[in-house]
Amino acid sequence: MRNFTITNNIVAFVFLLLAGHMDAQIVNTPSLGFSSACAKPSFNTFTTTFQFDEGSINASNQFILELSDETGSFTNPEILFTSAVGDVDFTNSPATITFAMPTTVAGEAYKIRIKSTSSAFTSSGSVAFAAYYKFQDTPFTINDSNPTGVYCSGGSYLLTIDNPGEPDNDSPLNYPSLTFKWYKQTSPTTGDFVADGASLEVSEPGIYYVEIYYGPCTNENASSNRVTVTQATSGGTSNINSSLGNPFCSGQGLTILTATSGESYQWFKDGNEIEDATSRTYETNESGLYEVNVSLGSCSTSASIDLDANQFTSSINVQEAPEVNLMPASGSLAVMITDTATNPEYEWYLNDALIPDAVSNSYEATQTGTFKAVVKQTVGCISSKEFLFVIQETFPDVENIPNLISPNGDGANDTWVIPKAYTSGTNTEIVLISSQGEIVFQTNDYQNNWPVTELNFKDINPVYYYIITTEDQQTKKGSITVIK
Repeated sequence: MRNFTITNNIVAFVFLLLAGHMDAQIVNTPSLGFSSACAKPSFNTFTTTFQFDEGSINASNQFILELSDETGSFTNPEILFTSAVGDVDFTNSPATITFAMPTTVAGEAYKIRIKSTSSAFTSSGSVAFAAYYKFQDTPFTINDSNPTGVYCSGGSYLLTIDNPGEPDNDSPLNYPSLTFKWYKQTSPTTGDFVADGASLEVSEPGIYYVEIYYGPCTNENASSNRVTVTQATSGGTSNINSSLGNPFCSGQGLTILTATSGESYQWFKDGNEIEDATSRTYETNESGLYEVNVSLGSCSTSASIDLDANQFTSSINVQEAPEVNLMPASGSLAVMITDTATNPEYEWYLNDALIPDAVSNSYEATQTGTFKAVVKQTVGCISSKEFLFVIQETFPDVENIPNLISPNGDGANDTWVIPKAYTSGTNTEIVLISSQGEIVFQTNDYQNNWPVTELNFKDINPVYYYIITTEDQQTKKGSITVIK
């Protein structure tokens, strides 16, 4: 009996030792180094720390970090990390794993767990946490950036997320996995939830906006502009939005004026209808009072904006091309720019070549050719204006009387230029007669400037006849063919 009792006691002791070893936790439940996993392209680094039984881990062991689905289920876990065999960072407890969230996470009940391969063991799942990958985390636009919208009584106004919208607008519609929540603003920082979706049909006045839904990771960065929606009656007013603001710098280019959404439009500038300006937008870089009439279907609205393009004024004291300036008998022509530019700079060009040291608002031209003058405003609204003008010799020393001219403004043969012996100061009479026998020009002081006014081309290449009578009664006769 005694031997049997001793044997049973030994067996029972061994069984208890084995049972205690089988129940031991080789890997404990991991603790999180974060409360919510808010990942995005510029940040996706998270940590978890766990303890393990060093005596139960073999040299060939690997630790594996697994992620559940958004409900916390590990039926089909996703592997986030696998340690290398023999990695010294995982031989002493506790250990820390650094990992990244997959771009597919979007939920609020994820869990992680740790598995060991030798000895094989799987920890319990961690506490549940929210995880979202924030593909888009910057402000975006709705309603074409227009801050207002109008609908008729009994109707509605559709608000939509812009895609693509402005050039620098990263539209969240480019990311199909994202979801959205619309709000009606109750204060500058709060709003009441209205609906989900990429668009919102509004039938109640108010200020509306939309946010990308990232659960507890949602913040004001992923939010749209605010749009004030009102109900209109015929004759009511709305607003016009300027894409570059008001005032804006015309040197930046054209600003886009946008009216509230409607069925048809007509734009006006300074009280005058703008021809063919019948779309929702109108582009301009000029100051002025712009107005638009918008038909909303069963009612209409109008809007106006007094647009300030921050433009400076300027003028030049010579005729701009295609008109021609004649060089005076003195051999020089004083050209001057008058402007209101702030801290102006000036450049002068002759036949497209920069004239060195010509840096003031005036220039004494002593040569003929095609000139360009540029005035730049260098402070505030950086912008510039150009003047193109042509200087020709008043009395060039030509040898023959031409019988062909082409007054088309190209600077060549635009006027009937005759030898100096017959021009101003010689008391020579010049008479030009049409093919119908009508005297169209007569002078004793010819300035090489005919035709002085635009000719009426009733005929193709009309012909005129000239009679030149010098002071000593010498006469020359001939014809002039005018071509376009």
